[in-house]
Amino acid sequence: MKQTQKTAPASEATGPQGRTETRHLLSGAGRMNARRTHGLGRIGIWAEDFDHLPAPGIRRAAAMIEDLGYGTLWFPETVGREAMAQAAILLTATRRITVAAGMTDIYARDPVTAAAAQRTLEEAFPGRFLLGLWAGHPSLAEDVRGHRFAPPLATMRAYLDAVDAAPFGPPHTAASPHRVLMALEPAMVALASERARGATVLGMPVEYTRTARAALGDDRLLAVTQLCVLGRNRADTADLARSTAEAALPNRRDLLRELGHETPEALDDRLVDALVAHGPAQDIAQRVHEHLAAGADHVSLHLTTAAPDSPPERQWERLAAHLPV
Repeated sequence: MKQTQKTAPASEATGPQGRTETRHLLSGAGRMNARRTHGLGRIGIWAEDFDHLPAPGIRRAAAMIEDLGYGTLWFPETVGREAMAQAAILLTATRRITVAAGMTDIYARDPVTAAAAQRTLEEAFPGRFLLGLWAGHPSLAEDVRGHRFAPPLATMRAYLDAVDAAPFGPPHTAASPHRVLMALEPAMVALASERARGATVLGMPVEYTRTARAALGDDRLLAVTQLCVLGRNRADTADLARSTAEAALPNRRDLLRELGHETPEALDDRLVDALVAHGPAQDIAQRVHEHLAAGADHVSLHLTTAAPDSPPERQWERLAAHLPV
């Protein structure tokens, strides 16, 4: 094979030349995983802030994300809008982009309702809705929803059994294969390999992408969400990156120890950098490349900003110029 000229690291590239080099570097990772796009495109946006916006605002933001070329629009379900209704709003506001309810809480609706809602959206928007099931959080399940939180793995397995057996939905529709599991623990990743198209992993270092790929096997979808803070340089983004990492830490301590971060509670600079890609756009693009090279099929960007009540439209645009959207 003919040897190609070595590409400079994306973090060293600036200006129009840097955008070209970053795209070239990332397109190489895209060719490695070209058979595993799963209809999501290579890059997406994780819209954590949509629950802070009125419905007209999220319609406008969704259309912009699509127009910028991103392949998938992801959103969570916590204490804001109901996930299936939110998905319908986003699907009607767009034309082609995949809409992924990435953290659909299994305590928020019974399995029959979940199956009927998914089949309804699949009928209306064929191939454009992806259901991401989440085993929830004790405080949300018990304090907010009034349920008894149960062991996540067994509860998820029973929920999937009930979804697959659900009798209700639009006529002539089968149970949709378009589902993934939100997974952090390796056992949940393994269940995703068994019972779903794959897994989505939120806010973990690149090293864990390799772990998740090994647990999933080669033929399942692995979609990872990268926490990121965009700015002129790393000094400008350091404080917000640290607070973002601190917020992500509680549910990840044990996994981070297994990855070699012996005292994650200390939140040293190495751990902050592992959890949060921050700095200029080319540095975030480099992190995307690292996830793709480690086995991810799709990377969504979870942008944290100092103004969470406003969609980071200019930042989405800046990142799109550096990424293979």
